[in-house]
Amino acid sequence: MNATVFLVSTLFNLYLMVVMLRLWLQLARADFYNPFSQFVVKATQPVVGPMRRAIPAIGRLDTATLLFAYAVVVLKFVTLNALFSNAEFSIIAILVVSFPSLLDQFLDLMFFVLIVRAIMSFVSQGGNPIEMLFQQLTEPFLAPIRRVIPPMGGFDLSVLVAIIAIQFLGILLTDVFGKLR
Repeated sequence: MNATVFLVSTLFNLYLMVVMLRLWLQLARADFYNPFSQFVVKATQPVVGPMRRAIPAIGRLDTATLLFAYAVVVLKFVTLNALFSNAEFSIIAILVVSFPSLLDQFLDLMFFVLIVRAIMSFVSQGGNPIEMLFQQLTEPFLAPIRRVIPPMGGFDLSVLVAIIAIQFLGILLTDVFGKLR
């Protein structure tokens, strides 16, 4: 049973990260002609495309993609409760817990992108499309950290500070809302 819960939850979380990446790409105005960006767009376009025609954007925020991400989280909780819970579940409770869970998943996505970017900075020789895309995604919140803590001895500590801040926010969300997975 635990293995099945893990598998179902992981599949929903992976697709949710792809949907949130699309939203993040739009907010960061990243290169949509990047091969990785094209994968993200093609993986989400069948649902987001028709939704965008009906739900207008608010400024740079693509509300259709945000609503779809929220729907994926709600569907994840409904599926897990329907498959593995003997007790009755409240759709209102699921709708309420889905929002902080969406925030938690976005923090996880940011964490993974920062970790991959940090590893690639040591390994890659530059010019990698994923590395360039991750730089476009993370620079808006790493640049202000670098202004306060400049690189020391060739080491950029802004990624470490951002990871610590993300972990703090994740723990704070857990303290306020309880376990969100």
